[in-house]
Amino acid sequence: MLALSRRLCSGAVRLPVTTSMAMSTDSKLMKEPSKLDASLKYQDYFGVHKMFTVKDLFDARVHLGHKHTALDNRMKQFIYGVRFGQSIIDLDQTTLHLRQALNFLAHIVYRNGIVLFVCRQPQLIHLVDKTAQECGEYSFTRSWKTEIFCAPNQAFKQEIRLPDLVIMIHSKETHQYNDHRAIFDAAKIGIPTIGIVDSDCNPNLVTFPIPGNDDSLSSSRLYLDLFKKTILAAKEQRAEEKPE
Repeated sequence: MLALSRRLCSGAVRLPVTTSMAMSTDSKLMKEPSKLDASLKYQDYFGVHKMFTVKDLFDARVHLGHKHTALDNRMKQFIYGVRFGQSIIDLDQTTLHLRQALNFLAHIVYRNGIVLFVCRQPQLIHLVDKTAQECGEYSFTRSWKTEIFCAPNQAFKQEIRLPDLVIMIHSKETHQYNDHRAIFDAAKIGIPTIGIVDSDCNPNLVTFPIPGNDDSLSSSRLYLDLFKKTILAAKEQRAEEKPE
């Protein structure tokens, strides 16, 4: 199948991958079962736990949620307490979930998977597109259409390869502030998702929810920087282990 078109999003930089190229890549990986198996024998094969500390999260204001009156009951498990009417997110839980998400992301990239960043918040679009460009992956920051995942032939007028992982920097739509449709569409066809979930979000919709502030530029820059470092580290590891 063809890879996502280079013009799928403004931040895309990877060239289309033909069926033969994809099959060739898969064949090479299948011939190296020992290396792929080895990566699963370690709890943190790519060392993502070293990429950040709880203090880094605190300094980036990740712990600051929305007003307590806007709290989604399904987020109570991630809330440390309330200060001046504002929900405070438990950074110990954020650390755990973020490391799990980064580890999963690294394994997807290590196996030559395609990563798609999705975001519709105006203040974050340029950051998301830039991150996708810098790590050689894709981004989609336009109005979402269900056909993109659920009827790609209709959306792109050709057969394409869908992403292997979707990263939601903001799990809400811009205008009506509903849950982003990409989360539902990804679930329908079995694409795992990583998503930042603030105190007013539903963490049950995301495969790997990361409780944290999804509005401030400082926290968003931190998330994107960690995602980029993880992707580049996994690609570097794959290149080093590539047979002659």
